[in-house]
Amino acid sequence: MRIKSYFARTVEDAMGQARQELGAEAMLVQSRRAPPEARHLGEYEVVFAAGMAGESLPAASGGDAPAPGRLAEEVGELKKQLEGMRRALTKSAFAPAQWLGGAPEVAESYAQLAAHDVAPELARDIVQAAASRAGRESRPADAGEARGLWQAALAEEIETRFRVEAVLGVGENRPRVVALVGPPGAGKTSSLVKLAVTYGLACRRPVLLASMDTYRVAAADQLRSYAAILGVGFQVVETAGALAQTLEENQGKELILIDTPGCGFAELDRGSELARFLAARHEIDTQLVLSSSMKSADLSRVIDGYEIFRPGRLLFTKLDETTAPGPILNETVRTGKPLSFFAAGQRIPEDLEAATPARLIELILGNGLAQVLAA
Repeated sequence: MRIKSYFARTVEDAMGQARQELGAEAMLVQSRRAPPEARHLGEYEVVFAAGMAGESLPAASGGDAPAPGRLAEEVGELKKQLEGMRRALTKSAFAPAQWLGGAPEVAESYAQLAAHDVAPELARDIVQAAASRAGRESRPADAGEARGLWQAALAEEIETRFRVEAVLGVGENRPRVVALVGPPGAGKTSSLVKLAVTYGLACRRPVLLASMDTYRVAAADQLRSYAAILGVGFQVVETAGALAQTLEENQGKELILIDTPGCGFAELDRGSELARFLAARHEIDTQLVLSSSMKSADLSRVIDGYEIFRPGRLLFTKLDETTAPGPILNETVRTGKPLSFFAAGQRIPEDLEAATPARLIELILGNGLAQVLAA
C-alpha cells in the first residue's frame, strides 16, 4: 500500500494531483488545511492511499533472500494487515468514496466540506442526500451536464439545512429594538454602527444608540463619538431597569440599537441581570454576534453559554479573517437559529451584508456553486 500527501492552493487541485499520479482507484484518506510547518507547500493537504489490495512486493536487491516458506508467511501476514487497514478506512468518515460505490464527486465534495471545517457527520449527510437528489433527476447527456447536475444538487441540499433572516426587530413592533450580545472582541460595536447607518440613516429613520458597556474603558465614549458623527441619539444605560425606562421614553424612534458588554465564558454570570431582562422581553430582537474565526469547539461552547440571553439570530463577523467558514454552517444547523448578517472588515457601512444562502455556500464551496444556486 502507498500513502502519500498532496499539497495545493485548493482541495480540488490537491485531489487532481493525487488522481493523476495514483489513478482513479486511489482512496481518499483525509483532507485538511495544511499544518503551519507545511503551509509553504500549499494551503490544503489531502492524503490518498493506493494499492489497498493485491499489491505486489518489490524484488529484493542485494543481501540474502528470505527462505520461500518464511517469505510466504510474511506476505500472508502483510496482506492481512493491509486488508484490516482497508476495512478500517472504508468504515472511516474519511473514506466517503466508499459510501456510494466510489462515486468521485461524493468524495471530492466531502473533502471540500471537511477542509472548510464542516462537521464530519453534517458533511456526510449533505453529500449523501445530494447524491440521492441528483439520482432522482434524468440521466445527463454528458460529463459536463452530470457535473452541473451534481453541483446543483449539492447547493440545494446545503440550502435546505439552514435559514436566513436578514431583518431587525420582531414582527411589526415599533420601535424596532435590537440588542447585540456576544463575547469580547466579536465586533458588536462596529456591527451596531454599520446597522445604524444601513438600516437607520440610509432609510431616513430616527435612530437611538444605547450603550450598556460600562465595563470596558471608554467603550461608551467610542459609541458616543460614532453617534455624534452620524447625528443620531445616544444614551448610556447602566442597568436593566434603566434600559426599560429608556425604551419607554423613546417610543417615537424607529430603530433602537443596544450595545452590551462582552462577557467571556467564565463571566457570563456577570450579565445575568441583563440576560434575564432580554430573555423576558419578546419585543426585543436579541442577536448573538460571533467571530467566524473562532475554533469550532469554542464557538459551540460560547453559543451554548449565551443561550441565557435567548438570542433569536446569529450575526457572524470577521469573515475576512478565516479560510474555514464551515463552523458557521455547523452552528446554524445545530442550533436551528437563522443567520442575520455577515461582516467582513472594519469599513462602515460597506463591510456589512445581509446573510443569504448563496453567500454562505460561496464561502464554503466557492463561486461556482453559489452561481448554480442563484440560477
